[in-house]
Amino acid sequence: MATGISFTISATDGRARTGAIKTPRGEIRTPAFMPVGTAATVKAMLPESVRATGADILLGNTYHLMLRPGAERVAALGGLHRFMNWDRPILTDSGGFQVMSLGALRKLTEEGVRFSSHIDGSKHMLTPERSMEIQRLLGSDIVMCFDECPALPADEAMVARSMQLSMRWAQRSRDAFGDRPGHALFGIMQGGVSRDLREESAKALAAIGFDGYAVGGLAVGEGQEAMFGVLDYAPGFLPADKPRYLMGVGKPDDIVGAVERGIDMMDCVLPSRSGRTGQAWTARGQVNLRNARHKDDLRPLEDGCQCPACRSYSRAYLHHVVKAYEIIGSMLLTWHNLHYYQVLMQGLRDAIAAGALKKFVAAFHARRVEGDIEPV
Repeated sequence: MATGISFTISATDGRARTGAIKTPRGEIRTPAFMPVGTAATVKAMLPESVRATGADILLGNTYHLMLRPGAERVAALGGLHRFMNWDRPILTDSGGFQVMSLGALRKLTEEGVRFSSHIDGSKHMLTPERSMEIQRLLGSDIVMCFDECPALPADEAMVARSMQLSMRWAQRSRDAFGDRPGHALFGIMQGGVSRDLREESAKALAAIGFDGYAVGGLAVGEGQEAMFGVLDYAPGFLPADKPRYLMGVGKPDDIVGAVERGIDMMDCVLPSRSGRTGQAWTARGQVNLRNARHKDDLRPLEDGCQCPACRSYSRAYLHHVVKAYEIIGSMLLTWHNLHYYQVLMQGLRDAIAAGALKKFVAAFHARRVEGDIEPV
């Protein structure tokens, strides 16, 4: 097992936990939201800007980086941290989800997945061993084991076969990862929306032994109610003394619900993707800056927000640059969204530490019910 990385829980409130993952590159406060820097960049943001929002860790992606610029090239250039100018922890997804999304462009076998690049059609083979090699070349602080992630809804027999394959790949990932002081390997629980399959998967992963555990195979089409249904029991199947990571989630209310159910880490492209399409996330819900009602509105996007978009610009200006497709629109709204997500995470951490999570969650939902206030 890895050394030099530890997880401590400083407080609990119900099933929710707050604490820290300590790594040689810095501490990750939990619950943590990881901005997604798929191809060695959080789109429309400088690394120092991402850090200024309060992010302790970024996510990169094995699939995209192996295709462009190539893991061997990144390694030759000093590793991913130096390459993208981010000196704090990086978690890399194994590429399993992206390969799954290729559909007809992939061929799945026991060995791994053979696929055609979505960029140029070139042929590639991704196996648990190759995924571990790529993540080692990148220099990831937290490495994810290679898994197969079926889309939902799906036949339970198919989900069972997929989960069992993922568990065999988890053992191969563990073997290939080896002993890497200062780096961690996380296993990924699969099993769709089946309680029995989730429990079987968790037991298999615990028997192998990992530094942390992810709940995978959610946020893939099942809807929030079904996702929360799984989270009502799945985190409890995993070792309580290790971080629990919910992959690919999500909207602010998804995050709050996941934290209530014992999740410690999350990631999602939503805040940056929304920022590039004129959408802002606020305490009162989502705001579409493309709407004409903002064109003469001198108010800030969100009262009290300390991000640059809210401190220095009006809704009218944000509406203008979004409608004019000016790059600054994407920059400002992405910064705001990432800032809002990190403020939300700090609020959750503080509430758990104070034993006041129920009150915090009630206020969170009440503000969203009020909705964005129209100009007067």
